[in-house]
Amino acid sequence: MLSDLKVVATITAKPESVDAVRAGLAALAAETLHEDGNVSYELFESGSEPGTFVTIEVWRSEDDLAAHMQSPHLQKALGEFGEHLAAPPAIHPLRVIG
Repeated sequence: MLSDLKVVATITAKPESVDAVRAGLAALAAETLHEDGNVSYELFESGSEPGTFVTIEVWRSEDDLAAHMQSPHLQKALGEFGEHLAAPPAIHPLRVIG
């Protein structure tokens, strides 16, 4: 049996847009938890770099992650607060070493 797919994403808001991005990501996280194939989805903000957000996600499969990336609520969120980001989100699917 294959193990779940773990993903870490880093999202950095422009300084003047931290509150808007925080709110948008919180709404996105709430909707993502209801997606088929989502095992867990946690949203954090860096304690050392406010405005830098990190999601720690677990998906059943790569197909489930791909469906999430095309989901209407993710596309809507990116459209709404994309201009408030300092850089494109950095999405890192993780592989176990060893």
